[in-house]
Amino acid sequence: PAGVAVVALEHEGRPVGFTATSVISVSAAPPLLAFSLASTSSSWPAVSRADTLAISFLADHQDDLSARFATSGIDRFAAGGWTALPTGEPVVDGAVSWVRARVVQRTPVGDSYLVSLRALQSGSDEASPLVYLDRTYHRLGDESAI
Repeated sequence: PAGVAVVALEHEGRPVGFTATSVISVSAAPPLLAFSLASTSSSWPAVSRADTLAISFLADHQDDLSARFATSGIDRFAAGGWTALPTGEPVVDGAVSWVRARVVQRTPVGDSYLVSLRALQSGSDEASPLVYLDRTYHRLGDESAI
């Protein structure tokens, strides 16, 4: 299982974003995160030049947003549901949490890149996270507690 996130940034005056289930915590001190992105992704050219970006961890009712940001060939931001931070990075409205981060490294790994980030700012909401497992979305609930 993996948490579901939307990685988003501003590039050439417009928002760019995609769904990621590969966001990981790397270090608590300093606060570092990472995600992987295929070099063939339509978002890679923007990410390859980005200084900062935002990661929104989706809430369990946002499976439609996850699907939209995973769809190629559409304007993923046209239907709304997001707000730009004062610094320009888009964050998903109603997400469990978001992190604004500075890109510190882009490491080629196979046909993808591992993008390492240092957290700069964050926010959160009272919501339950969206989880992805076996090509299906899941909600966490009382019955899933051990």
